Amino acid sequence: MARIAGLFGRVEPRATARAYLLGLLSGTERKNCWQLAEHAGHARPGPMQRLLRTARWDVAAVRDEVRRYVLDHLGTGDGVLVVDETGFLKKGHGSAGVQRQYTGTAGRIENSQVGVFLAYASSKGRALIDRRLYLPEHTWCQDAERRRKAGVPDDVGFTTKPRLALQMIAAALDAGISTSWVTGDEAYGQDPGLRAGLEAREVGYVLAVSCATRVRINQGRTAIRTDEVADRLPGSAWQRQSAGPGAKGPRYYDWAWVHIGTDDHRHLLIRRNPTTGELAFYLCWSPRIVPLSELVRVAGIRWCIEECFVRHEAA
Repeated sequence: MARIAGLFGRVEPRATARAYLLGLLSGTERKNCWQLAEHAGHARPGPMQRLLRTARWDVAAVRDEVRRYVLDHLGTGDGVLVVDETGFLKKGHGSAGVQRQYTGTAGRIENSQVGVFLAYASSKGRALIDRRLYLPEHTWCQDAERRRKAGVPDDVGFTTKPRLALQMIAAALDAGISTSWVTGDEAYGQDPGLRAGLEAREVGYVLAVSCATRVRINQGRTAIRTDEVADRLPGSAWQRQSAGPGAKGPRYYDWAWVHIGTDDHRHLLIRRNPTTGELAFYLCWSPRIVPLSELVRVAGIRWCIEECFVRHEAA
């Protein structure tokens, strides 16, 4: 609280913010405003609700201080930025960005908000450091009255999820986050604009793509689907390596990598489950030549953001 107290203009929201954070860190089973208010000794949830809805405090500056706090405690030379999204189920239709849309939280289409998140992960731990609310184009960005009722600023327009991700990555880099890698799932790996933006900043990436993605092999002469590349690989192309620790120990998979394009900095990385044979594909680029083990390490880090989401949603 000493780091962010000055970002609350009045003593009341400052005190409520402290109580709110202590509630999140407590053993209280459900972290809604009623339960947090009860933990703080309040008779009603009003102060907690006002903190989140109407109290005046510098949200962006608090976010920036959280990012600095994470870097101070978790920053290392092996840090990776991880981008992903999650949904927040809603019953009404007034919350900004809410509509019926797919959310991984429920595993189906539900009435929900969707947020794009950025996490920092290193050998010391992982934490969420930024977020952007996804505002659907037709149901929200083109509905001026709905935007006004929800308090959406006039200068906020439609932005794709990969573009939101690139904005957060750029902000983190500009703020001093030192990283050589970004990783994310297919929603982000399929976007050429995101990949080009990372290359322009000379930040490497290991981004998941679909089995139907076309790549160029043979020094760029042959265009082929990623799953067809996997079918043509000899047995000797596969190497068993751990993608990092899991709940039951190291997560071993079979891995293969293939040069794509016309230089040694661009690869197709393929992961195969040794038990089921299930395949996953990643487009990889790095400004320097790296070994297969480094690409495998980065690919394995992507899953840590799910742990961040579990904790976030519990709160």
